Amino acid sequence: MTTPAARVRMPTAGWEPARRWVLPAVVIALIVAYPLLLENLQWFNDFFAGRLGINMDTAFQMAVYVMLALGLNIVVGYAGLLDLGYVAFFALGAYTLGWLGSGLFAEYGANVHFLDVGNTAIPGIHLSFWVIVPVAGLVCAIAGVIIGWPTLRLRGDYLAIVTLGFGEIIPDVFRNGDDIAGKNITNGVRGITQLDRPGFGETLNDATGGFLPDRYSSLPSELKPWFYTILIMCLITIFVNMRLRDSKMGRAWIAVREDEVAASAMGVPLMRTKLWAYGIGGVFGGLAGAVYGSFINGIFPTSFSFQISIIVLVMVIVGGMGNLWGVVLGACLVSWLNFTGLGKIGDILNDAIPGTANDVNVPQYKYGIFGVMLILMMLFRPEGLIPSTRRKAEFQEGEGDTSLYDVSR
Repeated sequence: MTTPAARVRMPTAGWEPARRWVLPAVVIALIVAYPLLLENLQWFNDFFAGRLGINMDTAFQMAVYVMLALGLNIVVGYAGLLDLGYVAFFALGAYTLGWLGSGLFAEYGANVHFLDVGNTAIPGIHLSFWVIVPVAGLVCAIAGVIIGWPTLRLRGDYLAIVTLGFGEIIPDVFRNGDDIAGKNITNGVRGITQLDRPGFGETLNDATGGFLPDRYSSLPSELKPWFYTILIMCLITIFVNMRLRDSKMGRAWIAVREDEVAASAMGVPLMRTKLWAYGIGGVFGGLAGAVYGSFINGIFPTSFSFQISIIVLVMVIVGGMGNLWGVVLGACLVSWLNFTGLGKIGDILNDAIPGTANDVNVPQYKYGIFGVMLILMMLFRPEGLIPSTRRKAEFQEGEGDTSLYDVSR
């Protein structure tokens, strides 16, 4: 006799290898070719960019949220720590770019240039974008450890409340950071603008025949370098997540998520394990914040609201907590709905209803729609769209199998 959970755990032949490796490889190949398909196939452009609204700008922002969701999945999906303030890492990564890649500190006489591709006559601190991005991840990792050290001793709802406070405090500090001990650290509500752009410099640009751009442009027709940059960062994030999931640390996270008492009794150091999850999860939030800040060429405290933490959490839950590809799917779906999908759906509905007096602004109700989506997922598919094998086994254990309770067998 096999239980539903045992059947889930059994290895399957045929479709299983294709589902695990071939299908993701095909999807990744299509994503890599996406800009070329938009340029060269008119029907492809009409459907994806026109009807679905997934142009290069939207695709870039969707990829940013994929990184955020994968980072939060380490904290929530692997380690089981409910984090409602993940937007703080997103903001901290963006402001790290503002500190190290703009003229913010020019008023204090700073004039530092290191491998940047901008004008060397502009004062301020201007490090290379490729240096700032890993520094932003390191800063967020340190911040995660500092904040997590006194708070991760808490569990459940208490931990969620503390992380919620953390997510509210950090943007508020940035909002009032134009006068900290008489110093302007964040430029307050005015934000930090005129940020340095990525690039490879004239030497590499000339050596590669223009393949590696001298300096990235924000023109809609020249967003391919941005797209491939964030795509490479997403692929690195996915690879690191896969390695972490199958590592000793990943197994420790899952043990802590399932039962802290049992994990501690088996020798798993709870605080160290949680801190690793919080710190590593913060790294990817910082990386995403740095590249996003450079892309929009402006960092404002109002851009990092509590709603972002909730949206990213919805992505993880809808996709399937603990499942890497499920989280990627959930992030793509929810971010598409957030940016252009609800607007396109609203246009279809309004076209179907005669007259303009009954038109409904669907995007206006997006947070309510996301709330309903979350409720429906919890009611009908709590394990997510693509659940991990372990969570699927947990939810199916004993469901619909009366033989489990038949003492005569």
